[in-house]
Amino acid sequence: MTGNYFSRHDHNGKREMLIGDRHIGNKSPVYIIAEMSANHNQDYDLAVEIIKKAKECEADAIKLQTFSPEGLTINCDNEYFTIKGLPLWEGRNLYDLYRESSMPWEWQKKLFAISKDLGLDCFSSPAGRGAVKFLEELNVPAYKIGASDIVDIQLLEEICATRKPIFLSTGMSTMSELEYAVNFIKEAGIEQIALLKCTSSYPAEPEQLNLRTIPHLAETFNCTVGLSDHTLGFDVPIAAVTLGAKIIEKHFTLSRKTQTLDSDFSMEPAEFKEMVKAIRRVEKSFGKATYEPSAKEKETRKYRWSIFVVEDIKSGQRFTKENIRSIRPGFGMSSRYLQIIYGRKALREIKRGTPLNWTDIE
Repeated sequence: MTGNYFSRHDHNGKREMLIGDRHIGNKSPVYIIAEMSANHNQDYDLAVEIIKKAKECEADAIKLQTFSPEGLTINCDNEYFTIKGLPLWEGRNLYDLYRESSMPWEWQKKLFAISKDLGLDCFSSPAGRGAVKFLEELNVPAYKIGASDIVDIQLLEEICATRKPIFLSTGMSTMSELEYAVNFIKEAGIEQIALLKCTSSYPAEPEQLNLRTIPHLAETFNCTVGLSDHTLGFDVPIAAVTLGAKIIEKHFTLSRKTQTLDSDFSMEPAEFKEMVKAIRRVEKSFGKATYEPSAKEKETRKYRWSIFVVEDIKSGQRFTKENIRSIRPGFGMSSRYLQIIYGRKALREIKRGTPLNWTDIE
């Protein structure tokens, strides 16, 4: 096996992931994934353009999906294989839907190479038999287990056998299912695992998300956490980052006008780029827990309240409410001492407009 799959721990003891040369965890920038999904629309040139545009939009990674309709289901027209309750695909036959959304496997080696040349990480969500074996031939750096596949134990076994980092989507899962999958992965010796909070509806509405689950996932499973998001816009990913998400995954398309199975809940390049910029700005604001003024605040402190002489004072004269006051700017002594100074005597003559200091007081 080639590649770097070692990891490090953050200050809380959580194991960080390492994909290529990129660390993912509390000490590192948010890892931003552009999910191509079905937006290639069975057009190889379009898939290439999506990868190039994702790089221009400063994504860290592009994610593909590796499956065949035969690997996921059977071609059957009865009621069990007809989609119900998912408005975007209502009434569609499951086999036909998978056939339309699948990416030809013969493209993927070339797409991985293009991504690598651009400096963009590229990995995939395998599903069904043969997908992991195929991706291993391409030496993928990591795997994502999609929300529908968390209960596919054979897939978990195949991915764990590669010893590579795993992104695990929580969509649709109960706590029992999630615990089983995470324990299965960890017992297989995989230390690099990230849990992606996900709501498997398309598009998802904000009130469905329960983002407070993100810090709970981190605490419960002691691992890196993120968000695989199907909402419109990028306000939800920003909120997720403030709650501790270190990975953001969004579906990505060149234009929603190009209708695909996933285009309605995908981000266009301008939106994606703005999201990346917003995340990077938010990251800069985190800093550390401190109660010390910043460098710029120290300059501003001079315009706070302090004690000034507001009438000329002779040497030996007592300080009163009439001749000293708490006013702005802040060059004098702290206003909290005002009451204890009243009645004390001046050691020297002090002109109106002079900041008062202890050296002026008898």
